[in-house]
Amino acid sequence: MQAHSLFEGSFSVDSSKKFVPFDENRDQKKDRPGSLFIHVHPFLIESANGLLLLDTGIGHTNTEGGLELHDNIRKLGFDPADVRYVLLSHLHKDHASGMVTTAGGDLRLAFPDAEYVVQRGEWEDAYSGESDSYQTEIFDVLQRSGNLLLVEGDDILNNEITYEVSGGHTPNHQVFHIRTGGEHFFFGGDEAPEPEQFFHQFAAKYDYDGRKSMGLRQQYWEQGCAEGWVFLMYHSTNIAIGRPERKPNGDYRLVDASA
Repeated sequence: MQAHSLFEGSFSVDSSKKFVPFDENRDQKKDRPGSLFIHVHPFLIESANGLLLLDTGIGHTNTEGGLELHDNIRKLGFDPADVRYVLLSHLHKDHASGMVTTAGGDLRLAFPDAEYVVQRGEWEDAYSGESDSYQTEIFDVLQRSGNLLLVEGDDILNNEITYEVSGGHTPNHQVFHIRTGGEHFFFGGDEAPEPEQFFHQFAAKYDYDGRKSMGLRQQYWEQGCAEGWVFLMYHSTNIAIGRPERKPNGDYRLVDASA
């Protein structure tokens, strides 16, 4: 398998939109009423065009101040400097904070040789000041770097990567299809974040358009089952990398496809 989870941790999130670390061996869910409990999985894909990073996590650091995201990439035997594309579904802080790192007290790009692929509309919304889910001081670093690639609508990035504006979780949220090594990987960001959402239809209050996201999940699941996609699920608490498998009764289930 050419896709890897860069698991950053388990968190609770309440109405404050703060992501608080949650240790299932120590913490109790009852002590955090009104919270969602999620995991955070940026993904790394080995492609013919180089390493691809899909979303960048919360930006947690180790005891030396280095990015845990970098540590997780090295644990897989890769060098963070070899990431060629950072593909961003949207720019909320739990998906985009790891795009920079701190060096000598200054914020710098975490992946200085990569192109950061963002929908233009999402970039403009992030600077609008209408949501505290965005951290514009991070985006300022990217804007000055020359590594920002603003895209619009649905298109082909290269012979392996296509992107589509989906617009359910945020108005300009995008999803990615990566076809490499005989696999079709699908990254749905926050519109297909957990396996359970494929099987239990509901309109989530945290989405810009909950009903649209609900419909998109059903569309992605049906098409993915028919075409054998590998789903990459950013907030999954169980299967983060999954493949549909037909059951004897003809229905499909999702099975773990991680290495």
